[in-house]
Parts: sequence; C-alpha cells; structure tokens
Amino acid sequence: MPSFPPPGSVTICEINRDLITAENLSDDGAKDTYGKLLGMVFSPVPFQSDQTAPASFEQDAEQEEGRITSDRAQRKGLVETLQGIFNRSIKCLFHPNDVNLLPEVDLHGVSWHQHKHIIAFVSGPNQVIVRDYEDSEGKDPCMLTNELQRDVKVLEWRPNGGKMLSVACKGGVCIWAASYPGNAALVRSGAASFFGTISRGSGGQYILVDFLRNPNDEQISALSWSPDGRYPNQFQNLINITFTIWDVAQGVGTPIRRGLGGISMMKWSPTGDYFFAAKFDGTFCLWETNTWTSETWSSTSGFVTGATWGPDGRMILIAFSQSSTLGSIHFASKPPSLDAHLLPVDLPEIISSTGSQGIEKIAWDASGERLAVSFKGGDELYRGLIAIYDTRRTPLVSASLIGFIRGPGDHPTPIAFSFHDKFKQGPLLSVCWSSGFCCTYPLIFRSHAV
Repeated sequence: MPSFPPPGSVTICEINRDLITAENLSDDGAKDTYGKLLGMVFSPVPFQSDQTAPASFEQDAEQEEGRITSDRAQRKGLVETLQGIFNRSIKCLFHPNDVNLLPEVDLHGVSWHQHKHIIAFVSGPNQVIVRDYEDSEGKDPCMLTNELQRDVKVLEWRPNGGKMLSVACKGGVCIWAASYPGNAALVRSGAASFFGTISRGSGGQYILVDFLRNPNDEQISALSWSPDGRYPNQFQNLINITFTIWDVAQGVGTPIRRGLGGISMMKWSPTGDYFFAAKFDGTFCLWETNTWTSETWSSTSGFVTGATWGPDGRMILIAFSQSSTLGSIHFASKPPSLDAHLLPVDLPEIISSTGSQGIEKIAWDASGERLAVSFKGGDELYRGLIAIYDTRRTPLVSASLIGFIRGPGDHPTPIAFSFHDKFKQGPLLSVCWSSGFCCTYPLIFRSHAV
C-alpha cells in the first residue's frame, strides 16, 4: 500500500519505500530517522512566502510599451508611431496567451550545486536564498539581492564552474560567484561589479560578477546551462521570440530564431548531445547540438508544463497541460540522430486516488529510480501533496507509486522542487512550500544503502 501522510503531519524522509512522518518539523526528528545513516541533517530553510500577487507580465509590458511608444512618438513622429501600432498588433496575437500560461509551467525555482551540498532557491520576486549545508561555522543562509535582479523566474548553478549561480530575471541574467578572503571572485573584464549580501559565519560573500543584459529589458523566463558549463541558454519572453546562447567568458550572446511560438522551457541533456525546447503553442523541438539541427513535435494534450531528462540522456519525460499521462521520448539511434519515439507513461493513481485534474510539476532523480509528481487540485485529503514513484527503465519507463509527501504548515502546496543529483547516499528531494519553508527529503532505499 502507498504511504499516506495523515493530515496535520509532516514528511521527514523515505526509508525503503516507507515515507516517514512526524508531528512537526525538527532537527531531532531528522536525526532519529536518517541523521545517523547519512551523518548529517538537512534543516528546513524558512523564507518569507509572498502571498501578494505582483503585477502581471501583461500589465508590466503594457505600461512599459506605453511609456516607450509615447517617448518615441514625440521624437520620431509618424513612422515611430506606426511601428508602435504594429508591435501592439503582433503582441495581441501572441503575447496574452503566453503571459496567462506561464504560471502553469514548471519554472526551475530550486537548484542544487552539482558537486556541493549547497542549495539555491527563489525566495521572493527579487531575491534568492543560498544555503550551504557544508558550512559548519554558520547555519544562516545568504540572501542575494541587487537592483539589477528584478522579477526572478529561474535559477541554475553553473556546472564545473565553482560556486557560480545564474539567475534569470527581467532584463537579463545575473551571474553570482562566491568570494572568500584570499580567493576573490573574478569579475569579467568590462563588466561592473555589484556586491550581494555578505554570507554570515563563513567569512565569504557572493558577488554579482556579471550581468548578461537583454538589450530590450525583456523578461527572461527560461535558462539552461550546457553540461560543460560553458554556455547558458536563455529565452527572452514576451517580445522577441528567440533564445540566446551566451559564451560567458566573452560576454557575447548569439540569438537563435525559430518560429513564432513563445518558448516555455529549455533543457540541455546530461551528455550535451541534445537540447529540448518547448513552446506554448503545443509544439516542442529536439535539437542535436553538433550542427544545431532540430525536429519539431506537436502535442494533442496541451502544451509542455514539465520535462526532465533520463540519466544517460537517451530519453526525456514530459508532462502536458491537459493530460494525466506522461510522455517518454526514446532516441532510437546514437547522437546526433534525431530518430525518436514518443511513448506513454501511465500514472493511474494521479486520477483514481487523488481526484486531481492532471499533472502540474515533475522531477526525476539522476539514478532514474525516483520520480516526484505534483498535481492540480485533487480531493481535500490529497490537495497539495507530492507523489513519489519508484521508476524502472527496462528499457521502457514504468512507475509504481510509493506514497505521498506532505509539507509543513496549513494547507501547504509545492511552489517548486528539484533533486540533488550527486548525493552518494541516494536522492535528495528539495521542495519550496507555500507555507514558507524549503524542505529537503532524503529518499533512502536498498540500492543506495549506506
């Protein structure tokens, strides 16, 4: 029988397919359940949950467009005014739907460092919290804020780049780096340096070492680093329907324009051979990165709301806005071939047990053995829970339900979640809850016995 957390309880961890619960969050409870096995405890990180709705993308864009159009009309006259009218017509065709659908997309709001026990997550409209569980001197997290960092949507650690974090926001991408006495972070030549909050306890600080600026001050809604850490891809939402490949060392971006549908998410495969880009119009593209050739797919189950690559980069799981079934794309040949097959992955319990309206977010751990799924709505007992599946690839993907995770507080719902892919003792699932806690759940099972 799948594990079900009683109302009023909180989930602590998994031990061999049994999801352990307690009456409340505490480090003592974590020590008693998994602390002795792992040799460490992942304390929850509190943050100020934003309960007020910020101005929408559409409102911001309309205000900005009105200001720009007015100023330019005074300077440029009739030609500029006509151009502004044309731009508004184009945005009426493509912009409103993208803006309304963006909250349904699984934006990457939680990120674990590839080689360190350091987590970063979006903690407010303009701020990011970094918690270093390897810092024995101080337990206080570091808050990253800067006047350039506005309306944060996505963040991701740079692979093989030390302690360097990229944050997608309005107008560009902030690049933060840890800096310590005797080991100062390097600012890119020609870029201004802006300082973030000093991290208490370790004597270090995070410095904004670069800002990959979008010339039109557009909202960046998607971000994905190449596995070698050289290139981050960013997508400029709302106005220019392009995505840009940046060479961070040079501070140079190359835009790639393909079609008119707004991009909702991007995912680079673990091996770097393939690149996935989904659009709001229900299509998605698979690119091979040798010659940047793409193959376009279309969906009859709505647009893509979540996607996660398998461990070997030969398959990708996809969630759709109008389906309770996942899609699994399997490549039939070695890279750079784009010959692939789309197969269903059934999760029958999502509807039969929870009474939900479909899948909301997904995350798959690097071993390919644990899948986390959140869902829309659901019966009162199941609303706001996260389903945990045991997955197998033999060679097709199959999933069996282990149980559900319940967060702390009154009626919590998951805002974002992600796995730590390099934790040797097993998967670590971190969840930002609407109740104002970022909780980490060790999933311990026999193949990862310690």
